[in-house]
Amino acid sequence: MRIVSLCPSLTELVFDLGLGADLVGRTKFCVHPAGRVDAVEKVGGTKNPKIERIIALAPDLVLLNEEENRREDAEALEAAGVRCHVSFPRTALDTAGMVRSIADAVHASAEGERIARDIETRHARVTRAAAAREPVSFAYLIWREPWMTINGDTFVSALLGDAGARNAFAHRPDRYPTIMPQELGAANPDVVLLSTEPFPFKSSHVDELASATGMARERFRIVDGELLSWHGSRTPAGIDYAEQVIEEARQKRNWGQTPIT
Repeated sequence: MRIVSLCPSLTELVFDLGLGADLVGRTKFCVHPAGRVDAVEKVGGTKNPKIERIIALAPDLVLLNEEENRREDAEALEAAGVRCHVSFPRTALDTAGMVRSIADAVHASAEGERIARDIETRHARVTRAAAAREPVSFAYLIWREPWMTINGDTFVSALLGDAGARNAFAHRPDRYPTIMPQELGAANPDVVLLSTEPFPFKSSHVDELASATGMARERFRIVDGELLSWHGSRTPAGIDYAEQVIEEARQKRNWGQTPIT
């Protein structure tokens, strides 16, 4: 089978389904699994794929994500007779369903079922444990200049919510709202999580935000954006990581203890 993936997390999923050798095209942002993905031809980016080249590769299936990719690109491929699979999971359980759907489409149902069941098992354990714990409020920043966060209708927010966290900006109408440092300080979350992607937050940005918000530096933490936002075969590890991040924040409510950044 010939597969093209236009979403980094789905490219990784194809390999984890045991079909890396069937992948004939991927985006320049598809970097996992490191080393193994290098042999696959790049066909542009997530927002500007090389449609003519993809068609020339004669794929049996092109994998897209509704948020990462553009509708017009999917429509152009379909108009050319290329079969597309478009997904948009917003929760861990949605992801389990997506994994099964893609696995069925690429004839790897058994391996897809293993990954999906792993997601469901870990999700059940984490949500059960979180129900007995006091919630932790958080803000999750994804960009600087302008500062941007996430609302409740996002995969990251759902994953952290499963672990017993409450998003301080959950009710904002935009999925990725722009905020001012003063708004962040006024929201006063227990912990501010700075993602390593899409913006690569570093320790210097913690200093910047602590100064701008008046919040203690110990209330900020840099977190692995891939583990918290890549939906697919990385999701089982992401579920456990989300629980770890929130549990550590819960234990650090006494901000006089060792910093968590």
